[in-house]
Amino acid sequence: MPRESGEKVVATNRKARHDYLIEDTFEAGMVLSGTEVKSLRAGRASLVDGYAFIESGEAWLDAVHIPEYTGGSWTNHPPRRKRKLLLHKQEIIKISHKTKEGGYTLIPLKIYFKDGRAKVEIAVAKGKKEYDKRQALRERQDKRESDRAISARRNLGD
Repeated sequence: MPRESGEKVVATNRKARHDYLIEDTFEAGMVLSGTEVKSLRAGRASLVDGYAFIESGEAWLDAVHIPEYTGGSWTNHPPRRKRKLLLHKQEIIKISHKTKEGGYTLIPLKIYFKDGRAKVEIAVAKGKKEYDKRQALRERQDKRESDRAISARRNLGD
């Protein structure tokens, strides 16, 4: 029985949804050392430059920054190292076929604890063009303006 229950988000990659078109998401476990887990429990991690890849039938997470644990000593981990991801074989095959199609990449969206175990949500994504990003921003701004107009109209009618 795990000591914790529920989900506690440690880090999210907010820029990923702006820069990429998310096709499919997967939940994967991570192989971590003890000081990495302690650093994550302290809420310290960065997914900004992180990416994942498939190599010889195994999934790996690279360039994710988990800073050294302050209470650690010579047993501390390197902050940016390759970390093995724990996925089912069918999921790895599905991901590798999708990324080999071309134009698709594998990016981490968030790191979190689920029932006391460290997990990462990875996504098969396609990079957006600059005009797609501008279009998405414009749509979001137009929706916000229309919501404001509707609420202002509703408040005037009262």
